[in-house]
Amino acid sequence: MPRAYPWLGGLAGIWLSASASASSLSNEPLVLELDHMLVQTSLLTRHFSPDPEHTNQQNLVSIELHNPDRWLAGAAWFKNSFDQPTWYFYAGREFPLGQLTEEIHLRAKLTGGLLRGYKDEFRDKIPFNHYEIAPAVLPSIGIQWGSFESDLIVFGTAGMMITAGWRF
Repeated sequence: MPRAYPWLGGLAGIWLSASASASSLSNEPLVLELDHMLVQTSLLTRHFSPDPEHTNQQNLVSIELHNPDRWLAGAAWFKNSFDQPTWYFYAGREFPLGQLTEEIHLRAKLTGGLLRGYKDEFRDKIPFNHYEIAPAVLPSIGIQWGSFESDLIVFGTAGMMITAGWRF
């Protein structure tokens, strides 16, 4: 299990950047306000073009900080498709899509950040990974039912992952 403290500084920096971007777009003063946190894990991963080298057991553990304006910052640790420990530090935004019932909400998310962990002979398996750190943009669609949340995340043309988590 990864130690928690290496990513706290990165998460705080991303949170400040996302909040500052949101603040500069609206010309309002920067206010860091936490609405909720989301802790999640991976349930299922599938590659669109399966390869014997791929693993579908990502063991993802992530935490996201959300503000009242639907901006978010997060950090995720997982095993990449080649069973290498990998970090994703990101910021993004959540977009409401509607309600199925009073308690069940649909939403989309778009996050962007940096991936670190594709190394050695797998370094070129993701684009722009020249220094073993690569940019990533991940769209997802999800559902919230009370404190429970689940997402279908698409990672480029490589595959998709279903996550589940709890918001606090």
